[in-house]
Amino acid sequence: MEKELSMFPVGDKNDAYAKYFVGQSYLKMLSTEQVGIANVTFEAGCRNNWHIHCADKGGGQILLVTYGKGWYVEDGKPPRALKAGDVVNIPAGVKHWHGAAKDSVFQHLAVEVPAENGSTKWLEAVSDEEYFKLED
Repeated sequence: MEKELSMFPVGDKNDAYAKYFVGQSYLKMLSTEQVGIANVTFEAGCRNNWHIHCADKGGGQILLVTYGKGWYVEDGKPPRALKAGDVVNIPAGVKHWHGAAKDSVFQHLAVEVPAENGSTKWLEAVSDEEYFKLED
């Protein structure tokens, strides 16, 4: 993997969260003060599991797409194709997943919205059948 795809460094293999991803991802924390901001890079075909950002108050996540093509899928809604410059606002309590398109590296900044008792509930993997139905 190249060290830089956008102006933000790719970081190291995302081994700490590998069990929540299908395929290889990379993680570089850009900020751990005030608001957590991570640069997450997905190799082509990589996606994270379904998950929910939980919080008693506030919470959720904002994705700022910086490179490549990817997907955001919210449970019960049509898939949303993503490209550099797109912004996704994910409220707390919403089941969703995001990741790269089949043929493209994908990179986004993940901004954690401040929360009271915030956590991420990781769920089932996105099946190949479900993923490969998506059309670029």
